[in-house]
Amino acid sequence: MAEDFNHELLCVLSGFGGQGLLFAGKVMANTGLLDGRHVSWMPSYGPEMRGGTANCSVSLSDEAIGTPFITKPTAVIAMNQPSVEKFGPGVQPGGTIIIDTTLALSGTEGVDIADGVNVVAFKATEMAEEAGLKGLANIICLGKLWAETHFCARETLDEALAKCVPPKKQHLLEPNRKALQMGIDL
Repeated sequence: MAEDFNHELLCVLSGFGGQGLLFAGKVMANTGLLDGRHVSWMPSYGPEMRGGTANCSVSLSDEAIGTPFITKPTAVIAMNQPSVEKFGPGVQPGGTIIIDTTLALSGTEGVDIADGVNVVAFKATEMAEEAGLKGLANIICLGKLWAETHFCARETLDEALAKCVPPKKQHLLEPNRKALQMGIDL
């Protein structure tokens, strides 16, 4: 196993239903599987899918994971304002919040974020649309989270992305790779 990555990540990926957060979480979870680490991926379904906050939790660790529930995340991807407000206050000091300010217009304003949390805010949805990558803001945010936390080796991230794009949608692999690189390069 490579030693050039962060060995534990407790991440909540959150936004509106349909923004691709479950897919981004699946890519993240697959990095752990490819590295032989302990992994938990827990999607949240139910009433949130009707325009509210939909989310998934991903835990990556070298140690056994006791529960899939994450109450003190080390990282959050928030693609809308309700997600910032719901999950931002729980991020541990030293953790990272990636915020898509296209839909989270207030960002962390008025939200009680712990001291020492790295807040990275940018217009991911707007960037994706301007680059002709509509619907891939989730992957731009995933790339930025990787750049900030190095939750796996870069090669593993690329391999997980390729693994998660189904064979019948292989035409989407290259746009996803471009979106991932955009996030990394931010």
